[in-house]
Amino acid sequence: MYRNGWGRKDGQEYVLAIHLKIDAFNKYLENAVYSSYNERLELSKEEWQEQVKESSVRLQWDPDHDPFGNKLERKAIQIGLRNDFIRSFAQEDIILIENISDFVKEQYQFVLKDDLDKLVLPDEKQLLFDDENLNKKLRLN
Repeated sequence: MYRNGWGRKDGQEYVLAIHLKIDAFNKYLENAVYSSYNERLELSKEEWQEQVKESSVRLQWDPDHDPFGNKLERKAIQIGLRNDFIRSFAQEDIILIENISDFVKEQYQFVLKDDLDKLVLPDEKQLLFDDENLNKKLRLN
């Protein structure tokens, strides 16, 4: 909720929870190319640039934040889609879309009052894949 200011940023007042098919999410990650070059990618900058041109899925890891907006050690994944992947996302990959705007505004009141015991948080756990190459690509191991 940090990124949209708990639904208070101009033009971002509506918050949607999008439930995806796990197969689709995996497909995005398998086809993703990092949005910025890093030597840990184990390929040349030229090879990376070629992959970026051809890819329809971008990937980056950004700092995650606590409810007050402070950066955490863990990272949050961001995935960008285009071309066939955005069509697949819109037409096939979504299971459910929920408008959770009112819920987010309600939860933000607990943050403002520093009453985090009442804050409803998702049960998060690290996602690991059976595919070791994918785990390596995503730097999960």
